[in-house]
Amino acid sequence: MSPAAVTIPVRITAYAAAATPGARAVPVEAPVGIEINGLAYAVMMATPCDLEDFVTGFVLSEGLAEAGELGPVQLHPVAEGAGTVARITLPAERLGPVMARARLRTGDSSCGICGIDSVEAALRPLPRLASCCTIAPAAIRAALHAMRGGQVLGLETAATHAAAFARADGTIAVLREDVGRHNALDKVIGALARAGIDPAGGFLLVTARCSYELVEKTVRAGCPLLVAISAPTDLAVRRADAAGLALAVVARDDTMTWAAGPMMETVDGL
Repeated sequence: MSPAAVTIPVRITAYAAAATPGARAVPVEAPVGIEINGLAYAVMMATPCDLEDFVTGFVLSEGLAEAGELGPVQLHPVAEGAGTVARITLPAERLGPVMARARLRTGDSSCGICGIDSVEAALRPLPRLASCCTIAPAAIRAALHAMRGGQVLGLETAATHAAAFARADGTIAVLREDVGRHNALDKVIGALARAGIDPAGGFLLVTARCSYELVEKTVRAGCPLLVAISAPTDLAVRRADAAGLALAVVARDDTMTWAAGPMMETVDGL
């Protein structure tokens, strides 16, 4: 069994039969305290695997620093089952926003907005993407198919989200899983940064409703296309359009819907 899952006792009830005892794998969900230069910045609930990727991606998605400015992530287990403290360092000139927001952010559930004290801060301007989407529909279909088979924790528990980065030909380069959809995407973004892979050369996929936070993380990572298997919110579409992000939603093997951003020259041929 994956170290990110545990087995719990259950009773299984069939509608036309008596209940029987059994066991079921469920994903682990535990607090991860993120400290930046010794300052407690956030506490996130996450699945405790690939945490170095998660913390790296979280810091990058927050816009706190560039990939080359991050120190190594140091993980410190608190106690058995009680979570992890993750410590990372940034250059001194990057600490202004950290110090200002550390006073306000007391806890997050991956939503990326808890502790923000104004509407303006919640909807910070996004950079305009420099690259355009030139991914063939067949590559998206291939990536969706490969992503399903690669979700080890999801197949084991049926209770996690996944995010992945695919190269332009649809091959999966990075796949990460977590109980939180935002966490899964942060893990992928962090893994790409740690491996020195440029997100502009492919596209991101998520097994979740496409909220504006996922759009913003994708844009800040510099990736030109986000593919989601579920529908978007209105704010996600507006933010994607404003940043020039191509957004494909309700993506299936036979169809997908282009919701925002520059469309591909050919949108058939799935």
